[in-house]
Amino acid sequence: MIIVTGAAGFIGSCLISRLNEANFNAIIAVDKFDNAIKNKNLEGKKLLEKVDRDLFVQWLDNNYKEVDFIFHLGARTDTTEFDFALLERLNTNYSKQVWQQCVKYQIPLVYASSAATYGLGENGYDDDETIIPQLIPLNPYGISKNEFDKWVLEQEQKPFFWAGLKFFNVYGPNEYHKDRMASVIWHAFNQISNNGKMKLFRSHHQDYKDGEQKRDFIYVKDAIEVCYFLMHHRKDSGIYNLGTGKARTFLDLTRATFQALDAAEIIEFIDTPVDIREQYQYFTQANMDKLRLFGYEKPFWSLETGIRDYVQNYLIESKYL
Repeated sequence: MIIVTGAAGFIGSCLISRLNEANFNAIIAVDKFDNAIKNKNLEGKKLLEKVDRDLFVQWLDNNYKEVDFIFHLGARTDTTEFDFALLERLNTNYSKQVWQQCVKYQIPLVYASSAATYGLGENGYDDDETIIPQLIPLNPYGISKNEFDKWVLEQEQKPFFWAGLKFFNVYGPNEYHKDRMASVIWHAFNQISNNGKMKLFRSHHQDYKDGEQKRDFIYVKDAIEVCYFLMHHRKDSGIYNLGTGKARTFLDLTRATFQALDAAEIIEFIDTPVDIREQYQYFTQANMDKLRLFGYEKPFWSLETGIRDYVQNYLIESKYL
């Protein structure tokens, strides 16, 4: 059996599709399952059982002998959430429980960290584990993820294989439920389809022109392919970046969305909302040398081809992966 926490979520549900495609059908889906829109991500997928998040640790005590691998992707991912206690409980402490169970039963583990841990990038974007204690995340979400990364590195007892993945800006199908936290491509598609134009955040940083803020955008199909690779690799434990290694501007992204829709390009700029302005990352770019060094060889989708696939094969018809 393979366990996926956050199974009804964006990346988790896409990963289950990839596992089903490879004929892994004994999937234990762990989530709250209390969001009807989110639960649509699991329709048509082959699952052995659904387990409530709050009952999972106890469930594992009773079923660990059957478990081959755990993907711990469940988390509170709202970067505007400022309830530290909630994020500590759901992201940091819950992940510690999952880790301890994997140690206890020696189950290999891949868990989701985040590029939000890098903050403004004062220490760069290298997945060098020695710099993790010096990172300064910009928001409570990033802090909760970095606290768990730091805790992991302090542990003497570890699963025989484990990997933490610092996901950069992931986009793709099955993010319909994410609303404000959905990718900029999702927002661009909806704005262009409904209004014929796209509004981007104006730059509030002197070193960046409007629309030239840069992020490392990675298609979800690449993200789940790396997860699948690690499930079989099972060596070289550690914390890894998961981006493309190439930062692109929001203007690049928006223009690619217009092109995928074969629509005339109309772009306007609005002020970045005050509640996220001070926590806004103007540049991210994953150094992917570490993952490549340990054997991951597949090329990543380019921003243009990823957006075209996402828009034309999923968003236009509201299809799921």
